[in-house]
Amino acid sequence: MSKSLFLQNVIAVIWDFDKTLSPHYMQAPLFNHYGISEADFWAESNALPAYYSRAGITVQRDTCYLGHLLTYVQHGVMPGLSNALLRELGAQIQFYDGIPQIFFNLKAILSAPKYQEGDLHLEHYVVSTGLAEMIRGSAVAPYLSGVWASEFIETPAPPGYSPDDTPASGVITQIAGFLDNTTKTRAIFEINKGVNKRPDISVNDTLPEDERRVPIRNMIYVADGPSDIPSFSVIRKHGGHAYAVYESGSARHFAQVDELLRTGRVDACGPADYREGGQTALWLERQVTRIADRMMVDREKALENHVHRGPDHTV
Repeated sequence: MSKSLFLQNVIAVIWDFDKTLSPHYMQAPLFNHYGISEADFWAESNALPAYYSRAGITVQRDTCYLGHLLTYVQHGVMPGLSNALLRELGAQIQFYDGIPQIFFNLKAILSAPKYQEGDLHLEHYVVSTGLAEMIRGSAVAPYLSGVWASEFIETPAPPGYSPDDTPASGVITQIAGFLDNTTKTRAIFEINKGVNKRPDISVNDTLPEDERRVPIRNMIYVADGPSDIPSFSVIRKHGGHAYAVYESGSARHFAQVDELLRTGRVDACGPADYREGGQTALWLERQVTRIADRMMVDREKALENHVHRGPDHTV
């Protein structure tokens, strides 16, 4: 594989979603649409592992809510729920102050002439256990280069289907794929290797570090709590930057992220307030600048190592 497969000129900011970008679970507009108690739904979902264990069945705690949503559809509690409706409801998701402006501001840092000379770019990604279609319909969608989250199939392919057929639309009936708090790390490596940009590359392919699209040292991971420890660990182990946010005014949320900082899980923490001039915005802007400056220095070093200077004229 060619050493020039990727230019390694990208900085990636990877965001969790619920309680990181939004103060609410993204499914809140969905429950409001159908007049369903959000608290009751999550209480039912949280009790599912114990419920199914009585039948000797193990379900994944992070993602069993997806099957429960399908049960609500099948029982007529959420009639007509489709991917299109999920995307439409995503427009109602509320965000913390400074979102989505921070997405624009971080990208704008690399518009400086010295970074443009190096053709540096910044990309935003969301990696979430939530619903991909709701994220795609939300206010942050225009700023994203990719979304890793859970998805549904509407009309399944029947036996003997033709690969050339277009799947029919309808209500959601099956889980197409999901992320849990551990498999979020797979998304990090897919971004790292450029799987989202080159379909011919698999996350399981062997790819030397200097040929990967986004080195993890060029990544910043932003999330809100202990459930993101696997991702924080991968990012920091490989030289990236990890930042934990908490809800302003919440002693409980602050204690969670303070413990992450104390135990070395993250580089820093701050409030989930992304307005210009605030602690979190300043930290993110500083790290993007530091990464960009280091990338430019690395470029200069690489140039020096590959250029063999000609002899000077002697007097």
